Amino acid sequence: MNRRQRGTTAVEFAIVAALFFALLLGILEFGRVLYTWNSVAEATRWGARQAVVCGRGSGSVLSRMQQIVPGLKSSNVVVTWYDSNGVSASCDSTSCTGVSVSVAGMNASPVSPASWIGFSSSLVVPGFVTYLPREIMGQDPGSPTVCS
Repeated sequence: MNRRQRGTTAVEFAIVAALFFALLLGILEFGRVLYTWNSVAEATRWGARQAVVCGRGSGSVLSRMQQIVPGLKSSNVVVTWYDSNGVSASCDSTSCTGVSVSVAGMNASPVSPASWIGFSSSLVVPGFVTYLPREIMGQDPGSPTVCS
């Protein structure tokens, strides 16, 4: 081996390894963000089901959604009830035609090393909305404790 080229392998490895690990961390971070977005979409679906089964006045919608997305706050969740005239403030299990649950204003914070050195930014999670029509509002024949 030539004396002038001693250590070039280590330098080349360092450059390639840095690029490889940056790409790997980028892929992992992208997957984590997509997982967060999918979790929020699934939480709106579960929240709408909880609302339509348990009926108006049930406080279990947010707690059910927080089982899927632990960082979810009540300020991010909007439950809208509908009757035959549109949005309703007072429908019950006999007059409600459906319910809409939406999540908006959530952020996903990156955990990559770029955030450790000051490039921290939060990614806005897109808003998700799920609407379910009333089927058997107020009861779930498969589970007597779903609304507790």
